[in-house]
Formats: sequence, C-alpha cells, structure tokens
Amino acid sequence: MTTAALLSANDLSVRFGGVLAVDRVSFDVQRGEVFTLIGPNGAGKTTVFNLISRIYRPTSGELFFEGRSLIDVPPHKVAELGVARTFQNIELFEHATVLQNLLIGRHIHRRSNIWQELLFLPSVRQIERDTRRKVEEVIDFLDLQHYRDTMVAGLPYGVRKVVELARALATEPKLLLLDEPSSGLNVEETGDMAFWIDDIKNDLGITVLMVEHDMSLVSRVSDRVLAMNQGQVLAIGTPAEVQSHPGVIEAYLGTADDATSLRRAAA
Repeated sequence: MTTAALLSANDLSVRFGGVLAVDRVSFDVQRGEVFTLIGPNGAGKTTVFNLISRIYRPTSGELFFEGRSLIDVPPHKVAELGVARTFQNIELFEHATVLQNLLIGRHIHRRSNIWQELLFLPSVRQIERDTRRKVEEVIDFLDLQHYRDTMVAGLPYGVRKVVELARALATEPKLLLLDEPSSGLNVEETGDMAFWIDDIKNDLGITVLMVEHDMSLVSRVSDRVLAMNQGQVLAIGTPAEVQSHPGVIEAYLGTADDATSLRRAAA
C-alpha cells in the first residue's frame, strides 16, 4: 500500500464459481486525480467498482481507503467513509423530485436521534438548514435549478445522469466513483459531463475513479488510466501511454497493427 494514496488495491482477485473475474489487480489512486479504468466488455472494470463499494468481497488481496482496510467494512458504511458512487444504469427515486433525491443523499450526515427529531429541537432545525444549504449548493454547481422541483420520472435521460451525479456530490465524498458517466449521452451531453468532472476535481477537490468506454472523454479528463482485459491489468499510465500500448490495442481491436484506429477514436 502506498501511504500517500487515497485508495490502494493490492493483488485483488475475485472468483465467481469457475470464473476468475478479477485476477491480482493492483493500483493506487492519488488524492486530487482522475483515475480511469478502461477495457473491453467483460474486462472486470465494474467488478473492481463493486469490490470498492463492498457489493462483492474479494477472494484474495487487500483494499485500503485512507490507510484503512475496506475488506470488512459493511456496504452501507462505505459512504460514511467518504466514498460515493454513480451507476451505469441510473439508480434514482423516480417518483420523487430532484430536490428530494439530493436530500436523501445527505442522510449519512444525520446525527440526531428519534427523540430529537420528534421534538424538533433547535439542533434538529439547524441540521435541516445545513442540509438544505448543502443541497442547494450542489444544485447551483450543476445548474439544476430549473429541475429542482421536477419529478425524476419526467426528466430527459441526460438530466437524470446529472441528477445522479448531484446526489453523489451531496454526500460530500472524498472519492467519487463514476461508472460509465457518458453511457447513453449524446456528444453535447458528454462534453458537459467532461466539464463537470473537471470542476469536481479542480473546484471541489474531489478525487475521481471512473470506468469509461468513450476514449475522447477519457483523454480529456483523466490524469492516469489503467487498462484491463480478462480481469488482468494490461497497462497503466497517462491516456496517451495506455492508448499506444500494444496489449491495449490488441484487446480493443483484435490486432496489434491497427493503432491508428484507437488513437483516432480518442482524438
């Protein structure tokens, strides 16, 4: 484990029956960077996310967040440590408003007990004011003012993506896991997502770990990239270094002779 790293994975492996989905994967995510996992479908990227989120338990290996082992942390406690996540398939409360979805994201910061809530003590009222203020800050940050009182079920897909991002930010994470943030978005919406990721890193100081297929987005926002295939690490480095790696080109294209196609996709 690198002590300066925010997140460290050491020889992580997970097996589902006879399938070794993740095979001795190691990497460090440094504070203040955008670190991206890439690879073809079935490479093991989302499985790594599920290991960090504690949805899965590794068969072997170690996982540390701020120097603390995550292996025995219950899934519902991960957010309290400062890890938030979005999903490839949007997970929102569709019959609640944007504002209500973001307020739900603040529940990990509640420190009052049931009697304080029932009596609506001054301390509870202060918590409510602080919660509302933080949520409104996130709404302003992501330009969601127009949608704040709209039911999620009535929103366009691209806006829902931003709302899910907003709910994750409402938890005030130290590490934000983005699972294919550009999935289902058009070119303009993907450009907006790149803008938000840059601002999340630079303005909010939040470290981002991302799984992404869109190589133009990867190249634009990533500080470092880890390429996976069949559960193993192929390469790690800058976007340009990884995209020119022969093993990465072969995993994507089935041949090591077609580097120009991958580079053109990232241009």
